[in-house]
Amino acid sequence: MSETEARRAGRPRKAVLNRERITEHALELVSGDGYESLTMQRLAKSLGVSPSALYNHVDSKHDLLQWIQEWVMADIDTSVFDEAGIKEALLKWATSYRNVFARHIPLIPVIAVLPVTDSPRTLGMYERVAEALADFGMAENEIVPTIVALESFIFGSAMDTAAPHDIFDTSNHQDLTPHFTRAVAAQRRSKLDTSDDSFQRGLAALVSGLLANGS
Repeated sequence: MSETEARRAGRPRKAVLNRERITEHALELVSGDGYESLTMQRLAKSLGVSPSALYNHVDSKHDLLQWIQEWVMADIDTSVFDEAGIKEALLKWATSYRNVFARHIPLIPVIAVLPVTDSPRTLGMYERVAEALADFGMAENEIVPTIVALESFIFGSAMDTAAPHDIFDTSNHQDLTPHFTRAVAAQRRSKLDTSDDSFQRGLAALVSGLLANGS
């Protein structure tokens, strides 16, 4: 083998860094240790490269968050708006949305306030929901508040999936909370998943109310 052939054989077939690989590693850092763990230096180390090499592909931490947002939002199902009526579609979309962020709870405080200006996939999701609400007959000035109301409930419910099983333990103060203590006991006897059951109950009531007010 010639020297030139040896150099070619030793070269990687694809670039060490690309947007997909960088985003995967950034998401792992945030999901594992929270937003504060995401630094360019730590990300570069997890990728096995120098920070300067990383900056050749992404300009800032803000850009990384935009990439993460786009990556995560890709898993939210908006096809339901092509397959079902508005109420069922909103229920299914919101459930998909909540389930996605239940897997990425540390992202919620960041994504919930991250501008979507440079996130076409996220904007595409909002457009599909807005279109469905407009087709239903909701006034344009009520569409964004409706989406925000649903998102607020979705994010909160996603965080609730991490609540400890005994969060409502009243054993030390049963004499002060007789009604709540009996309610907790009854819920436990039902064997229902508190987080899932509460989400579906609240979501159904919220969607029905929002559509009733917006029709």
